[in-house]
Amino acid sequence: MRFDLSDLRLFAAIVAGGSITSGAAALNLALASASQRVAGMEEALGVPLLERARRGVRPTEAGLVLLRHAHEILARAERMQGELRGFSRGQRGRIRLLSNTGALLGLLPRLLQDFLLAHPGLDIALAEHPSPEIVRILAEGGADLGIVADLVDPGALHLHPLAEDPLVLLAATTHPFAARQAIDFSETIHERFVGMLDAALDQHLAEHATRRGVRLVHRVRLREAGAIGRMVAAGVGIAILPESAAAELQNPALRLIPLTNSWARRRLALCLRAPDDLTPHARLLFEHIAAATTLRTEPDWHCP
Repeated sequence: MRFDLSDLRLFAAIVAGGSITSGAAALNLALASASQRVAGMEEALGVPLLERARRGVRPTEAGLVLLRHAHEILARAERMQGELRGFSRGQRGRIRLLSNTGALLGLLPRLLQDFLLAHPGLDIALAEHPSPEIVRILAEGGADLGIVADLVDPGALHLHPLAEDPLVLLAATTHPFAARQAIDFSETIHERFVGMLDAALDQHLAEHATRRGVRLVHRVRLREAGAIGRMVAAGVGIAILPESAAAELQNPALRLIPLTNSWARRRLALCLRAPDDLTPHARLLFEHIAAATTLRTEPDWHCP
């Protein structure tokens, strides 16, 4: 059995992305080369590692065992490289960061800009996922840090509170909702929405609507908050965004209306396995984000 770190990185990327295609793209490999590497690992082990699912692939039981060891080996290799980089110049480091939609739209851009300018030798591999998925990936060792809504169950992981970032409704000043001081999500679900393209937030809202027996109607989905704000201001539909992102739109034709639902009144938190498990580079990012955000509460290193 002859595996190298590249094989393990590829396998972890395939499982995280749910397909060989996404895993190959994450590592800048040709699809044929990635498929050949997986086949080589399966041949060396004598067992299948992946099975076809309805959408892509998923690990077999043997694949899950390999994934667990791959994450452990890759994390140790990253920590070793981080410590050794201190003895040489010109080498680069990479931090694996996951984020929910809220932080990605509002909190993170400024924080990451300042961090990357202060640390020109470090890069950040950033991916967006729903908060529960971030917890799962972190627990499996698939990333260094995650930013989640603190309503998520962290399991054995640790949460460090960062900032208040409730969800708010965006409506044009000409919309009937514009006169409201606050609104329940259930009152909005029969309206037409302007959504966020491929966003964990839209998935989250769709799940809450489904529980009420309604499928949200989206007139259009866009990639950035500014474009969504312009559509809403023009009267195309309504939208729900994190307050930190919506507040930056500064459009006089928009009204921001708080949602009264408990799940909308949320805080963002850093999620990680344990401080001592962080690579030196990930610890730098952790300390930077924790110091720059607004909540000054003590970290909850013992959350259930």
